[in-house]
Amino acid sequence: MDLIIVESPSKAKTISKYLKGKYRVDASGGHIRDLPQKTLGVSVEKNFEPRYVTSPGKEEIIRRLTDEAKKADRVYLATDPDREGEAISWHLQTVLGLPEEGENRIEFNEISPRAVEHALQNPRRINYNLVDAQQARRVLDRLVGYKLSPLLNNKIRNGLSAGRVQSVALRLVVDREREISAFVPEEYWTITCELQDTGKKHAPFRAVLEKEGGKKLKIRDQAKADAVLAALAAGQYSVGAVKSTVARSHAPAPFTTSTLQQDASNKLGLSAPETMLMAQHLYEGMDLEGEGHVAFVTYIRTDSTRVSAEAQAAAREYIAGRYGKEYLPAKPNFYASKKGAQDAHEAIRPIDLSRTPESVKKLLDKKHYSVYKLIYERFIASQMAEALYDSMQADILNGVYTLKASGKALRFAGFTVAYQEVKKEDEEESKGLLPPLSDGDPLTPLSVKPEQKFTKPPVRYTDASLVKAMEDKGIGRPSTYASIISVLGKRNYVEKEGKYMKPTEIAYRITDMLVHYFKDIMDVGFTAAMEERLDEIEDGGKDWRSIIGEFYPPFEEQLRHASTDGDEMTEILCEKCGRPMVRKQGKYGTYLACSGYPACSNIVSETAAEVSEVPCPKCGQMMVVKTGRYGKFLACPNYPACRSTMPFGEKKEEDVLEGVCPDCGKPTKKLRSRTGKTYYGCSGYPECKFMSWDMPTGEKCPQCGGALVRTARGVKCANKSCTYKRKDSDAKE
Repeated sequence: MDLIIVESPSKAKTISKYLKGKYRVDASGGHIRDLPQKTLGVSVEKNFEPRYVTSPGKEEIIRRLTDEAKKADRVYLATDPDREGEAISWHLQTVLGLPEEGENRIEFNEISPRAVEHALQNPRRINYNLVDAQQARRVLDRLVGYKLSPLLNNKIRNGLSAGRVQSVALRLVVDREREISAFVPEEYWTITCELQDTGKKHAPFRAVLEKEGGKKLKIRDQAKADAVLAALAAGQYSVGAVKSTVARSHAPAPFTTSTLQQDASNKLGLSAPETMLMAQHLYEGMDLEGEGHVAFVTYIRTDSTRVSAEAQAAAREYIAGRYGKEYLPAKPNFYASKKGAQDAHEAIRPIDLSRTPESVKKLLDKKHYSVYKLIYERFIASQMAEALYDSMQADILNGVYTLKASGKALRFAGFTVAYQEVKKEDEEESKGLLPPLSDGDPLTPLSVKPEQKFTKPPVRYTDASLVKAMEDKGIGRPSTYASIISVLGKRNYVEKEGKYMKPTEIAYRITDMLVHYFKDIMDVGFTAAMEERLDEIEDGGKDWRSIIGEFYPPFEEQLRHASTDGDEMTEILCEKCGRPMVRKQGKYGTYLACSGYPACSNIVSETAAEVSEVPCPKCGQMMVVKTGRYGKFLACPNYPACRSTMPFGEKKEEDVLEGVCPDCGKPTKKLRSRTGKTYYGCSGYPECKFMSWDMPTGEKCPQCGGALVRTARGVKCANKSCTYKRKDSDAKE
């Protein structure tokens, strides 16, 4: 029996059902090999050779697939039809020992019986241009991320990360917030008139003041508004030029990854990661009661608006049957993809139009149903006729002033019967047609309404608008938009206020530092140009190592400068190796580092340490106040000989005097250890260094001379080898 290997178990279930047991179908669970998690995994000296290791937890899967491949008559690799999918197939081919030039790669844009059968009849070789394109992106992103992230951790704080595209996206959010903060509102006024024909034969209508003396009028203050109002009141209103037209609204293109994420955000309130998760399930297949695993939509990572001729014909047949032939355009609708689009796959569309949203509403949960309905209706609308509107515009004259009146009424619904586009924030609701107007008709003012307004700052990014900005600026690719937004949220670089993104304080510090030292990487234009160069690898026109070879040396120099900027060589010698120490600036203040690094990694803090009144529970030295990633803590000054640490400032129990020191008779202090355990130390420290886990009574043991301490069960000797005990009441006598 032949073996088909896909990525996900859901996809395997769907395909297995469609092939009715003729093939064994198994899943790799995504990548089985990748760059190592905790090391760079790229040899810069060896022309950026990547070092691949088995992905964590994939050992058993590899053993299973290896056994199955040995038993199979033929192995087909049916991973997703993109660079990432091609790379997964290449790794599978390598690990399973399949022939390098073997024709074992199959691909399909949709998981349907027809598409899978067609793919099995047309296997091909691995496309190594696609593999190289994925390798180049993976290696480049690893180099940038693994080099920049430690710099952020050293300069700002631990736990931070940077990325080639992620950091540029964060800059967009930070720059927008700064635009908003720097925005100064400007006053302006609008004047709206309600007018009616003199004979009052028709309904009133509104007109907005637009021009003075034929030029655009801007009213900046109330004085100007009052002057205009006085002039309008003294003048007469009449109709000027009237224009009637039929306005056309063309159907929107079917969804790409970007437009799906935008529409789902605007209409459904879903985040980009949520949308892609729902769409992935719909693509791979879901369990339907009575039907088993069923796939709903075509491949969901695409920047193309192209649709197959078969799908187009099916849509036209559906439209004619459901809405009528008048809703069909004379010729099928075609849409141009955006400049720079890879156009490797079709647009996102339903696989089977007979599976309407209404027919599966009770079978899917709310989110999956909503996303499917959105995809279905957008695709149907994309193949429908234009919507037509009767539109009318009229100039209203009053002396030197011109007002504009407009109205629009739906003549033919066209695609809008299937799908409604989202209204823009500054877009007014559609108005009805104006009453019949003729040039020169006198008009009577019913009301004149002045309104003071102020210009508004730019709007913060939402998931939808950030995806659109990334797409428009050419940074990232369809498969990365959702993951970028997800990382910004998980790292707490942005927080949501409603649906809007607001950068956190750390986002400003990260962005400012990276912009200061890495102008190219943080430049939107540079990032977009790099995306185009990576795309060229897929076309076979560029060697991936040469592209990284051109990028890396300048980046390495910028990294070196950023790491050493502000360093100062001193005459202080390293106590470990004798080399001069370098004064550096870190996130916790200045410190000295050996110039012999990495051979010698000695560092010494130069920031003056605040000495506490808490003795070290291990060696008795007064502990000093340090600052770490979680705030202040107490540390022994004898580090590294003594590594004792304690919490700082949680409870000021050092001010609580309980018990009596048996050695000197002074009160003892109630203190806490590093692990939070209570202990007692003499208040006469450092002259007296007595310490005890239990509260001392101030007495000596009559048997061995050790300290007597009070416990919950009474008084006993602190010496574990001594058996002396007595009741607590005896201690009080």
